[in-house]
Amino acid sequence: MVTLKDIAAEAGVSITTVSNVIHKRKSRVSPELVAKIWAIIEREHYVPSMSARSLANKDSFIIGVITHLTPQTTGSTVGDPFLSAFVDSIEKRIREEGYYLMIRAVEEAEELATLSRSWHLSGLIITGMFQDDFFYTVKELGIPFVLIDSYVDDPDVCSIGLEDEKGGYIATRCLLEKGHRTVAFASPPIREGGVIEMRLTGYKRALKEFGVRFDPSLVFTQEITVQEGKALGRRLAEKPEITGVFASADILAAGILSGLNEAGVSVPRDKSIVGFDDNYLSQLSIPGLTTVHQDADKKGILATDMILKQLRRQPIENKSIILPVSLVERGSVAYNNVDGSV
Repeated sequence: MVTLKDIAAEAGVSITTVSNVIHKRKSRVSPELVAKIWAIIEREHYVPSMSARSLANKDSFIIGVITHLTPQTTGSTVGDPFLSAFVDSIEKRIREEGYYLMIRAVEEAEELATLSRSWHLSGLIITGMFQDDFFYTVKELGIPFVLIDSYVDDPDVCSIGLEDEKGGYIATRCLLEKGHRTVAFASPPIREGGVIEMRLTGYKRALKEFGVRFDPSLVFTQEITVQEGKALGRRLAEKPEITGVFASADILAAGILSGLNEAGVSVPRDKSIVGFDDNYLSQLSIPGLTTVHQDADKKGILATDMILKQLRRQPIENKSIILPVSLVERGSVAYNNVDGSV
């Protein structure tokens, strides 16, 4: 089996130079030499040894995608279509750069510290972070990290977020503009200083703009799974006064739509629904789901760029990025002819 030393000898360079080319650190290597080295690697079908790389560099070349928001009772974090699309865009890029991906749901700070030490993680991309002990544990690990959808006030931390408040606002406004005045808000459990609270804030802003009083009894919280959503749909079917529903995730909205249909309630004839994410479920549901669009692929690409720049000690011009949202209208919203204008 060919070794790094064999490749270096044939190319007439040092082992360090070959290693730099493999790991995309080629700023000091000519394009011709890079091409020569890769030709040898491909011809010999050379695959770097993970254990050797880890021992030599005290680095596993593994980037962990950690979700800190884990289901409390049922469901799976990787079962979320948004997270799947987000992770897919990360995996494609880091594979090209010679890194490997670990996906893990972690609830406790000590669990994360143990995970990092055991695997010698190169970096972390973390979703669902709050400014608490978990966050300070991450900082103390001393490895590069990027926060996703996390409202943490630290200018030195790399983060990528979304116009969550605006998303909640435009989703709710869509229903209000079509005459709905009793609009439910459905989401996972709401935690202070998080994404869902910001979307709820947008929901409240839209209500206020239309002169509708906020009613806490119209806020429904449960886990984000299809089954939980279907159960909520059946509950909402028993509340004819609620004509509009804003669900903070498409997977929840799809479940609600299914539960309503099972209970004989038609969407959008009897109730209208708006989701959030614009993943494939919004296009597969019948009717198609009106929803708030966010770009999961772009979020993953930007997160990967940030973590790679940190690993290579390259400057990052903008450490805090907020991505835009927009409303995508399909067939799940109709005018309410009972208590609103036509």
